[in-house]
Amino acid sequence: MPKKKKVTEKKPQKVAVNKKSDRLDFVALGDITTDAFIELKDVTIENPDEHNKNQKMICMRFGDKIEYEDVFVVPAVGNSPNAAVSAHRLGLKSGLATNLGNDKFGKEDIATLKAEGVNIEYTKVHKGKKSNYHYVMRFGPERTILVKHWEYEYAMPKFKKPPKWLYLSSLGENSVPFHHEIADYLRSNKKTKLAFQPGTFQIKLGAETLRDLYEQTELFFCNKEEAQKILKTDEEEIKFLLHAMQELGPKIVVITDGPNGAYASDQSTGVWQMPMYPDPGPPVDRTGAGDSFSSTFTAALALGYDIPTALSWGPVNSMNVVQHIGAQEGLLTRKQLLEYLDKRPDFYKPSKL
Repeated sequence: MPKKKKVTEKKPQKVAVNKKSDRLDFVALGDITTDAFIELKDVTIENPDEHNKNQKMICMRFGDKIEYEDVFVVPAVGNSPNAAVSAHRLGLKSGLATNLGNDKFGKEDIATLKAEGVNIEYTKVHKGKKSNYHYVMRFGPERTILVKHWEYEYAMPKFKKPPKWLYLSSLGENSVPFHHEIADYLRSNKKTKLAFQPGTFQIKLGAETLRDLYEQTELFFCNKEEAQKILKTDEEEIKFLLHAMQELGPKIVVITDGPNGAYASDQSTGVWQMPMYPDPGPPVDRTGAGDSFSSTFTAALALGYDIPTALSWGPVNSMNVVQHIGAQEGLLTRKQLLEYLDKRPDFYKPSKL
């Protein structure tokens, strides 16, 4: 058994949260959906391409009735809603700027966000529009998601006071002008910082299309494979990828690399590496692991903590999220997160590379 190391919460360099102020600490921008988790039963997983072991296929009998094990419906999720809930549980005044319909699912999304304490002042309900609804096919801890993004008109919220942090993630394919609008806002509001965790479409757009946004980004998140796609490179070396991403504009770049842990780089403190927090049991569902890591890292910086501390917080929340179905049930409060850190093994600490 590894030795346990008692740790205490370090005082932040600057206390960033003022509960009496009407200025939000953290506003997430991005699409919202309802996830219906369908636990599959009578299926097989095949790997038809012997040259690509990561490309697997779900196989089931076509034209037949296929039994499933169970279904679990989770409203008000998505990269940005997950981040807003995470930030609020960690002690920030958080809000969500998103679009949804005035149907049953949209009303459930609003009720869920209110129950979580997320500010919905900048959430827009569109009359006559449908809300996003995804089907998540679970088989073991992995999943395949059937997605449908209804088109909404994206526009920058008219904030009463500029938020301290914006957190941008997945948006629909008609959102390209909105990205440039966000960049313009950041140029005009220097005290607002941007954390950018690109979704599939934003990665596909490429760095050149979103160059103005990258240049205004304070904090950037992706995994190793996503960094290679953005940079159009086969380079495997993490330091190269970190520095190449920084050359696009982000001041702080964080890249995750599966079981190898997470890496963070900024211009003043250099490159840091953090191992994974040990799982208490086999993962139940990996949905939302990246969102929990990125939002927790951002929240730590917003609370005034340094990069090594933020890097130690992120994997703890990810570890707990994958022990539950859905992206939000396992999100920790700050007190709960620090309790896990108090019990961490000796090897779980950031190291300078």
